[in-house]
Amino acid sequence: QVQLVESGGGLVQAGDSLRLSCAASGRTFSSYTVGWFRQAPGKEREFVAAMRKTDGSTYLADSVKGRFTLSRDNAKNTVHLQMNSLKPEDTAVYYCAATRAIGDVTILSLYNLWGPGTQVTVSS
Repeated sequence: QVQLVESGGGLVQAGDSLRLSCAASGRTFSSYTVGWFRQAPGKEREFVAAMRKTDGSTYLADSVKGRFTLSRDNAKNTVHLQMNSLKPEDTAVYYCAATRAIGDVTILSLYNLWGPGTQVTVSS
């Protein structure tokens, strides 16, 4: 069974950058579609970004397009979420998720594996 652990969160100022990492253990990560979701206090968990296992195509939420990018390092079984030009509204707990299922990568229910999350706080 694959286990996921996020890292790289922290407290930054608006306009700064952070790189989140999602490390997988237990099985080859390349056979999984990997997604990032976030949940702000009092809000539902929402889709941020995903990379499909089949062709490596990436998907980004409209709110992060042009600022966030996704990359995969199969040798290290890790997926990175590079976040630039951070805004206070990006403040949330960020979760890494993975699935071997095929479907809409923006939907939470597609994913059966989740990390514990990492806090990102952006001050104005």
